[in-house]
Order: sequence, then C-alpha cells, then structure tokens
Amino acid sequence: MTVANDVKQIVRQRYAEVAEGTATCGSLCGCTSHAEELALACGYSGEELQTLPDGTNLGLSCGNPQVMAELKLGQWVLDLGSGAGFDALLAARKVGPGGRVIGVDMTDAMLQKARKNATEAGLDNVEFRKGDIESLPVEDDRFDVVLSNCVLNLCPDKDRALREIHRVLKPGAKLAVSDMAWTIEPPESVRRDLNAVVGCIGRALVLDDYLRRLDRAGFRGIQIERHPERARIMIELSGSTMIPGVENLLSVNVLALK
Repeated sequence: MTVANDVKQIVRQRYAEVAEGTATCGSLCGCTSHAEELALACGYSGEELQTLPDGTNLGLSCGNPQVMAELKLGQWVLDLGSGAGFDALLAARKVGPGGRVIGVDMTDAMLQKARKNATEAGLDNVEFRKGDIESLPVEDDRFDVVLSNCVLNLCPDKDRALREIHRVLKPGAKLAVSDMAWTIEPPESVRRDLNAVVGCIGRALVLDDYLRRLDRAGFRGIQIERHPERARIMIELSGSTMIPGVENLLSVNVLALK
C-alpha cells in the first residue's frame, strides 16, 4: 500500500467507528459526547441543531462554512466528506425544493447514516454518493457552492483535491471551507502521529501554504477568518491539550471563488 492509501484506510476505519458509535473521545474530530457544545461554539444556532434528526451531529465540525457560503434558494451545493449529513441537511433546507445538495463521503457507514437521516428529516432534495474528494463523482461546472467542514486536512493529495473542487464549480461559484490550520509548521512527531492525523491536525496545512495551494489551483478572491478560540475549545473538549505545538492551531473559515 502507498502512504496515501494507508492514510485513507485509517481515516475510513476511524470514521466508520464514529458513525457506529464505537469511537472514543481523544482526538479533535468525532467527540460525540460534546457534539452540541462544539457545534454551538463553531457558529451553528440552537434552532438549526433542533431541525436535525438524532445522530446527525457527530461532533465532526471545526467551524461553520455555511456562514461564508451565504446559501440561497435554488442553488446546487456539494458537501465534501458529508458524514452523517450534518451540513448537507442544513444546506438542503436553505436552498429549498428548487435547489439540490449532494454529499460525498468514502465511508459506507456514514453514507448509510446520512441517507437514513435525510429520510427522517423529510428532505428529498439531498442525496449522498460514495466517492473520494481527490476524484469526485460529479460533472464539471455543476455547483454554485462547495462546502467542506474539517475534511480537506485529511486528504493525502490536497492539490489534487483542490483541482477537483475547482473543476466541479461553476465559473464565479464559491468554495466555503472550515478547517484546521497551523500558524507555523508543527513538530514532526505530530505529522507522524496517526491519532493526530485522524483527529484533523496531523495533516493540516500551515495557513500560508493553504492559501498558496488555493491560488495555485486557480481560485481567486480568497478570504480568511481565523478562529484560535474555536481551536482552543476543540482541544479542551477532546482532551488533546498534551499534543506538542497545539497552541499554534487555528480553526479557519476560508472563502474562495472560481
């Protein structure tokens, strides 16, 4: 196996455990015992959370990309790493019956959970497809908005993932991302730590590098919101305070245009 395939297999296993409720807290992502508290800290409202079926919010957010996306009725939205449907179901209500939301995830257990949640929510303008962000199962120039919440950090080939996102967006359309980023390069021990990788920080980019890669993929009008306070809350809730260099972590919201 290549390193990339190893990483994907480990991520797939971890997030299957989160979907099945067998994962334990101890990394930043998938701490379901604090899911509501984390979502509120990330900028979701209590009213939004109340619209979601039980088990949709799995504590996988590190921000709220929909704030920057400013979704509108009738839009087509792609949600990358859609998990149990958290952002996809919220987006489906915002774009209305004339819009469409497609979630893409590589974990079967998550897809099964998301489809069940969509049915329970009574939403028929959302669907979930199995796929890889580095090779998206959707056509060119199709979407008004691409959302991603704490997922791009997990991609082994981030440049390829960004090129794929650029491919599927309409000209002038938006990429709205919430993600983890470092202010400076973290210790090598963190880069090698598989728990840190699946916990959304081991492969997170240094912010300046993140912005350069977006530019290289063809994005323009890039805007960034830095939220160190959200990173601190995530660290405290997950019990990850002993990770070396953790004081240099940010939660970021990024908006970019094709």
